[in-house]
Amino acid sequence: MSLVTRESLAEKLGAYLRHDLSLAALVDWAESTLMDNDFDPAHFMTIRNAIARIGAADVRTFGLAWEDCEQLLSQLGYSAQVNIVAR
Repeated sequence: MSLVTRESLAEKLGAYLRHDLSLAALVDWAESTLMDNDFDPAHFMTIRNAIARIGAADVRTFGLAWEDCEQLLSQLGYSAQVNIVAR
């Protein structure tokens, strides 16, 4: 059992946005995290609600669009930035 912090959650969302983590893997992580981990008590509700939202992202009605990730990151105290590079 590990402690989920705003930082660790933001890192997971970042991995998803960079395509280092699939949506299925992110949802699996969120679902198992809700059951098996503790959340930073200073930000318990924010973290729990964000993880619950991510856990529902595999349901077509909910999904997880860029705007959703931006909103979740903002709630966690982070922002997303795009970095475009030449191949």
